[in-house]
Amino acid sequence: MDGSSQDWSVRFLLKSLKIISATGISCIGTLAVILYFAQSALIYPSSFPPGSRTDVPTPDRYGIPFEDITLDTKDGEQIKLFVMKQTDPELRTDGQTVIIFCANAGNMGHRLPIASAFYKILQYNVVLFSYRGYGLSTGKPSEAGIKIDSETVFEYIKKEKELKDTSLILYGQSLGGAVAIYLATKHEEDLAGLIVENTFRSLPSLIPTVLPIAQYFAFLCHQIWPSEKLLLQIKKLPILFLSGEKDEIVPPVHMKILYEICQSPNKVWRQFANATHNETYLKDGYWTSIIDFSNDFIVKKAQ
Repeated sequence: MDGSSQDWSVRFLLKSLKIISATGISCIGTLAVILYFAQSALIYPSSFPPGSRTDVPTPDRYGIPFEDITLDTKDGEQIKLFVMKQTDPELRTDGQTVIIFCANAGNMGHRLPIASAFYKILQYNVVLFSYRGYGLSTGKPSEAGIKIDSETVFEYIKKEKELKDTSLILYGQSLGGAVAIYLATKHEEDLAGLIVENTFRSLPSLIPTVLPIAQYFAFLCHQIWPSEKLLLQIKKLPILFLSGEKDEIVPPVHMKILYEICQSPNKVWRQFANATHNETYLKDGYWTSIIDFSNDFIVKKAQ
């Protein structure tokens, strides 16, 4: 997926609210209604870009073997995922496995360039999935539902005969970073590392920064993703923080605060000059930073 389509919902929400706020005090009630009732549709634009609910690119386009898996969640939804295992038997069963948590637009197929880098450069097994209501997964997205989806995928990996003994790493961009942090607080002892890129302290915390006029309605946000609070529960897990210096969606200070409050002694900070929200992973040094983090904290530990 083109980087410009990622986090489209945030851009659209801000544009809509600015138009409404510009019309004067009489529209404050309308602004509040939008914040409360339309936030799920705006935060999780699963049909954008067009075709995202039906057209899901597959790993074979990148020359990667894969399994197309469907998992049943405890609340009756079906989650689609791609499981990409290394062809080398030792890497497949005794190496590393990364779960990729997507940003908030498109589907898992749009993150295949990132999955390909993990598979081919780092030689990780890769698990990539679409949240409920995204791609070919059933249901409607919500914070509570996506948390169930992440737990469902995690439980599958811990039981999968070839992956259950591999070192497990969580990787999340933007919204995906919040999902990864949530899952890490639940299963720190079962994880080898956490990588988060351009994520936020919480969704309500974004409002005063990006739209001051709406700050008095931040309490109406029912999709919270309280990463700043949850991160304090992680005590020793190695965490790599990847920040775009020119992030225009999530102010870089959010990532810096998350890094600074993190209690793990095994934390690493990397910021990339002139990197915007959706293009950080394309910057020089990005994948070198992940390789170094993997070698220093994950591969050595596994040996």
